[in-house]
Amino acid sequence: MPDELRDHLASLPVPSSVRSFTGHVWNVVTEDVDLGEGGVVTRDFVDHPGAVGILALDEQDRVVLVQQYRHPVGAYEWELPAGLLDVDGEPPHLTAARELMEEADLEAAQWHLLLDHYTSSGGSNESVRVFLARGLTEVPVESRHERDGEELGMPVRRVPLDELVESVLAGDVHNGTLMVSALAAQRLRERGWAGTRSVEEPWPTRPRRRG
Repeated sequence: MPDELRDHLASLPVPSSVRSFTGHVWNVVTEDVDLGEGGVVTRDFVDHPGAVGILALDEQDRVVLVQQYRHPVGAYEWELPAGLLDVDGEPPHLTAARELMEEADLEAAQWHLLLDHYTSSGGSNESVRVFLARGLTEVPVESRHERDGEELGMPVRRVPLDELVESVLAGDVHNGTLMVSALAAQRLRERGWAGTRSVEEPWPTRPRRRG
């Protein structure tokens, strides 16, 4: 049988690890890594707390999107509702539920794990866990989160899943989490949602903060 197509986690020797920059949200770490025959190399990378994203799909097969200005790339980017894992001890699926309420004024009756992915494995340890949320209902107006800062006046829209996938293939949207999640959701829908996974599934690629 051919080898199973699967990433394998490894823990190579790290003779030195220092925080070389402390930022407002994440830090930069400099580590020496012993590659064995390849020798010891030095790598700088963003030390990230990890994040969750939500592909919320309504009864008309429309995906809920939000638009935010992302300064590093100079773009108003269409994205899935998402947020950092910045509450100690909060399970990721509850973080996702909170972010969906805060960013899109929605609750969901059905939750499944859609996928986990690295956003930029050559320069960051960030991993994003994306959940599939269905059975959507509006949060009552009096209970809605008051958005401010970069989320103030944030556009929210619903786009048919098939139309979103066409936008991905046409190169019209560029957010990595949005793209891989839309493609995965379309494939799962073709299967009649067979293969969806539990929100309680272990997350071995979740970032381990370097202090």
